[in-house]
Amino acid sequence: MSKKRNNINFYRKNNSKKKLHRRFVRNRIIFALILVLIIGGAYYGINKHITNKKEAAKNEELLAKENEEKNTAKEEVSKEPKDIVLTMAGDFTLGTDDTFNKSTSLPAAVSNSGNDFSYLLKNVRKVFEDDDYTLVNLETTFTDSTQKKDKGDAIQFHFKGPKSYAKILTSSSIEGVTIANNHIYDYGTQGFNDTVKTLQDNKVDITGEGHKIVTEIKGIKFGFLGYQAWDNSDKTKEKIKNDIESLKNDGVKIVIPYFHWGYEKATKPSPYQVDLAHFAIDSGADMVVGSHSHVIQSLEDYKGKLIAYSLANFCFGGNSNPQDMRTFILRTKLNFIGDELSNMEYEVLPATISSVSSKNDYVPTLATGTKGANILKYMNELSPTLKGKISDKYFKLQ
Repeated sequence: MSKKRNNINFYRKNNSKKKLHRRFVRNRIIFALILVLIIGGAYYGINKHITNKKEAAKNEELLAKENEEKNTAKEEVSKEPKDIVLTMAGDFTLGTDDTFNKSTSLPAAVSNSGNDFSYLLKNVRKVFEDDDYTLVNLETTFTDSTQKKDKGDAIQFHFKGPKSYAKILTSSSIEGVTIANNHIYDYGTQGFNDTVKTLQDNKVDITGEGHKIVTEIKGIKFGFLGYQAWDNSDKTKEKIKNDIESLKNDGVKIVIPYFHWGYEKATKPSPYQVDLAHFAIDSGADMVVGSHSHVIQSLEDYKGKLIAYSLANFCFGGNSNPQDMRTFILRTKLNFIGDELSNMEYEVLPATISSVSSKNDYVPTLATGTKGANILKYMNELSPTLKGKISDKYFKLQ
């Protein structure tokens, strides 16, 4: 009996040892698996982190390269040469004085065309369309007002046209006007305000009398200023200088003042006009043009920049048969490399304010053949500093 009990105890002890051993082995296996999982996870995390860093660095490198390529492409595009063509013409009196003979007036010509607002400029429209910007002198009011401005006892004219006449400008690709002249207040403040609103409603740019034109053409900013300039006083000069500097400080590359000045029928500028034009260029203007004389005045090369003292009449409802019907269109081609001006060229297109010689039919027409050649010859004679360069083909001052 005792021997049997001993065998049973031995068996139990032996079995217990085996269980402990199995538990120990199992625990070691579990521990080993956990350790493998921890090490594997850590390795995966570290490897992923390293991989992500490598991928991020690679992506940054690719992005940097892509941005560099884009910037290089932009620089190459920005440095591409481009030409910009400006067109300028003289007095547009798109109306009449109510004391004129109505049958021979500009409104009669419009009416006889069936109120075709493109009729008057039909012979020059293509010139205005084939440019980048056209600027003229609007020497009339667009108003229904009947209250004339008191101009004293001397013979004075009061010009106005219907508001619909703004379409004469827009139908022939005229983008901007200067209203700085001695007829913009012919019908007082009401006439002035009506004119400004009419132009704005028809999306025509305005300069002069408190307005400035700043426009961007092919990525280049242009500024056009308008002045009534009846003297060359310090006050007048200060205004001009401040306006030019203001535009230049705002990133405007090309500034062109359009002056209404001088004396009627004078073919040469007065000394004060010359002084004022020179001052404008010395103050930063890139070119100067003017009007008021109703006839062509001389052109000048001043420090390599062009001054056209008077562009004369153009579409002129102020006289049904003026003695001198010669005029011209001034075109300026500006060459840019990127946003830097590299060259300016000019083209003078001789013209007459009428398509017939017997009267003013208010249809400006390019002068060709002998007539055109004679106008160019006359302009070269008036303009000694141009040294015979004035031509209907593009020419340079230097």
